[in-house]
Amino acid sequence: MASERGGVHLDFTGRTVLVTGGTKGIGRVIAETFGRAGADVVVCARSEPEQPPPGLFVQTDVRDPAACRALVDAAVERFGRLDVLVNNAGGSPDADAATVSPRFVEKIVALNLLAPFYVAQAANDVMRTQDGGGSIVNIGSVSAIDPQPGTAAYSAAKAGLRTLTRALALEWGPTVRVNHITAGLIRTETTDYTEQTAGLIPLGRLATPEDVANACAYLASDLAGYVTGADLAVHGGGEVPARYVVNP
Repeated sequence: MASERGGVHLDFTGRTVLVTGGTKGIGRVIAETFGRAGADVVVCARSEPEQPPPGLFVQTDVRDPAACRALVDAAVERFGRLDVLVNNAGGSPDADAATVSPRFVEKIVALNLLAPFYVAQAANDVMRTQDGGGSIVNIGSVSAIDPQPGTAAYSAAKAGLRTLTRALALEWGPTVRVNHITAGLIRTETTDYTEQTAGLIPLGRLATPEDVANACAYLASDLAGYVTGADLAVHGGGEVPARYVVNP
């Protein structure tokens, strides 16, 4: 069925969805999409959100394994179960690979690869013991496929996330499904891509946060009940590298 925004509407009533980095940008749209579909939503970020969060907010640094455990515990304590995890938190400023510091590399890899692993471990502990199991969706980037100058640590970490997705799907099935989204350039309030850039994409436009959110909803839904270990390309047919600028 079509939603008011023209996307796919799925029913997540009675299900709990956790979105990391879910207080702003793409993560917020993902959280709002699940909320409109009836889910109980939990979001996290390292700092208090400027706007009211779309669901229960738990301040968390997902690079800390103990904090990830506490985050999942908070979701289960509030709603009784955890059905969906969307590992959305990530990003990196550009940096010269020849001069970048070891500390910078460690922080980027921790945010984009280790953190999704830590949260997934904690989520799996809950999902594998509950009726219906669960679903994990990892948000990746075309930078994993086609890295550009300045993205060495980020691209390597995102490439690792794609492989991690497959590995976890093999180990955790049939109870927990694990899938990956390769996201392309996404138009948000903080991006300023030119029409020339959009013209490089076969579909002729940049992705919207809703495009990614709808893909998440599909992969987390019963419609994708036989889908695990998959990499869903949400880049309009063009592997133009995406760059998410954050302050790790």
